Amino acid sequence: MTGTDRSEPAYAAIRETHTSVVFFVGGRVHKLKKPLDLGFLDNRTRQARERACHREVELNRRLAPDVYLGVADVHGPDGQVCEHLVEMRRLPDDRRLAALVQRGEPVAGVVTAVARQVAALHAASPRDPAIDRCATAQFLDGLWRESLDHLDRLPVGAEAGDALTAIRDMAGRYLAGRGRVLDERIAAGRAVDGHGDLLADDIFCLDDGPRIIDCLEFDDRLRYGDAALDIAFLAMDLERLGGEAAARQLLPAYAEFSADAFPPSLMHHYIAYRAVVRAKVAALRHEQGDEHSRAGALAFLDQTRRNLDRGRVRLVVVGGLSATGKTTVAHLAGQHLGATVLRSDVVRKELAGLAPTADATAAVGAGLYSAAHTDETYGEVLRRAAVALTHGESVVLDATWLTEARRAAARAVAAAATADLVEIECRADPAVLVRRIVARRERGDDASDATPAVLDEQLHVRDEWPTARVVDTSAGALPDAAWLERELGPGPW
Repeated sequence: MTGTDRSEPAYAAIRETHTSVVFFVGGRVHKLKKPLDLGFLDNRTRQARERACHREVELNRRLAPDVYLGVADVHGPDGQVCEHLVEMRRLPDDRRLAALVQRGEPVAGVVTAVARQVAALHAASPRDPAIDRCATAQFLDGLWRESLDHLDRLPVGAEAGDALTAIRDMAGRYLAGRGRVLDERIAAGRAVDGHGDLLADDIFCLDDGPRIIDCLEFDDRLRYGDAALDIAFLAMDLERLGGEAAARQLLPAYAEFSADAFPPSLMHHYIAYRAVVRAKVAALRHEQGDEHSRAGALAFLDQTRRNLDRGRVRLVVVGGLSATGKTTVAHLAGQHLGATVLRSDVVRKELAGLAPTADATAAVGAGLYSAAHTDETYGEVLRRAAVALTHGESVVLDATWLTEARRAAARAVAAAATADLVEIECRADPAVLVRRIVARRERGDDASDATPAVLDEQLHVRDEWPTARVVDTSAGALPDAAWLERELGPGPW
């Protein structure tokens, strides 16, 4: 917070945050640390505040060296040093990124420049075991618990008890199944010493480029972590300000400059965590007497829940007899969720070294459709699904899933990855199915080798599927967007 609006004639002004008092005088800003112990920071002694001032200048010069001028000592009437201030260059309030977004001004160029600067900061970060530890699932789980426990003790938290319970459950489920992808990101050098508090209000869009200020200095652990968690803070803030388009520009730009292909579910999880941190800050301000912060805290908690919901990892099992429209429904589900779609017909032929549309028609239970080949196909489909789920990718499985044993195997994969399971059975009148099979074979453009004889066998061996949502495609009707949203949950964006 170092700006003032160009249109304001005030030479001097005072502003306050939950940790500092900021004095604006002419072209300078002086920041005074409050003598507080908030649990996550302890600035009660002058020496602690002095260390915090020097640390703030040191860290923020990484991104804004011409803004952070140094640390000024304050002398009392006796001539002794009694306090310390961070001294900064004053920046114009009306050039804050937050102000530009709220005014509806174009920010694509600025957002791209910010993404480039943050990616460069991350690339220059030292690699250290202490930094790596802060990017693990265990550490992230601890951060969630710490913030939520703190909220529980505050008046706003008591008011939002049900929301906090749901947030705990969703955040915990996500991390429980994503340890592998987080470990792989650490091994790939994605754990960094970042900014830690990347808010649009602290980014000033100047003619010679953006200035990013006010990084988190009081706890290294909260600045360390996954690089994607760092950029997620700004994505969260842009989303909060109504700048969803800017957030959607920011993330691919950062991914390009950093060469980081993070899964959308991970980004939503990180955005949710950043929102819960801001909820905690707003709740603290409310406890300190700022009545307006109550609504802000509740809004941040709502944002947390929305992003955790969007970031849920889902395994969607789409089954049914041949020609019931499974592949079409699976494709629609995959599009809605941004999910990987695995089709058994294609995988079966991949394993045999055949092109997807190669004709492998055989007698029932023979050739590529023998019990051994079928077991191998389902095993490979589930193996690929398990890998994708642990990497935070939702998966749609397109196969007949005729027997309860095969469905149970899919449920086990979902449970092992703590992924949400949705089962869908496609149905249609058998006479309709025969006509579709005959027409498909005449076209010769599909991976399925099903024949009327195969359909007849399926009708005799299938098990009932009481746990599935039923989609009847007899009349050609397919699930619409409302059905997909209701049954599968929200898509990633």
